[in-house]
Amino acid sequence: MLRNSSTHPVDTAGSVLKVSLLADSAILCESTGPLDPVCQARFWALAQVAGQWHEVEEVVPGMNNLMVVMKRGDFDIEQTAQRLAQEWPHVAPLSAAAKVIDVPVVYGGERGQDLPYVAEHAGLSLEETVSMHAGAEYTVYFLGAHAGFGYLGGMDTRLETPRLEKPRLSVPAGTVAIGGAQTGVIALTGPSGWRLIGAAEVDFFDPVRESPALLNPGDTLRFRCARIES
Repeated sequence: MLRNSSTHPVDTAGSVLKVSLLADSAILCESTGPLDPVCQARFWALAQVAGQWHEVEEVVPGMNNLMVVMKRGDFDIEQTAQRLAQEWPHVAPLSAAAKVIDVPVVYGGERGQDLPYVAEHAGLSLEETVSMHAGAEYTVYFLGAHAGFGYLGGMDTRLETPRLEKPRLSVPAGTVAIGGAQTGVIALTGPSGWRLIGAAEVDFFDPVRESPALLNPGDTLRFRCARIES
């Protein structure tokens, strides 16, 4: 029987699904395998399946995980958790209706004041750092943190950089940043402890657009270097 913070591993294609109960209202499913687009697409598929169950209120895909929120009522959360574990070996990666987005970026300068630090931490020149960052293709795994912000997979591990010990109180929307093993574009002006490396010339969130958020899970994002400022 599952209990809070317990696991229910299921081997499938070399990965293991960890299922934990979050009190009596939600279930967290996590993969213990490597973070990759195929595994993420399987969580999208699992979310699509579980979202149709009568006892499920909401499904919230995250990076390499899925949270399933239960409806109020006389539902057996442990039975639902077991059902999720049983579904995992059978779900195929879901192909999202994805688009490819090219984002011009002005690297460095006032909006990218941490670029020299990132380069030094990686043992690279500024040009090598920019080339590496702009040379990758990034998959949008999910949206979170704030409206329009996409969590991206695909950054070269050599660019991993520690976050600031004390976050900045106001980082402008459109700022391209690195935080740990992640990179992304700040979609709304606000506080952030990520390292700032440039400015995107694209609006990632516009409340008056038909689709306010530019990104959707499954999209591919490619940064393009417009120029490097000192």
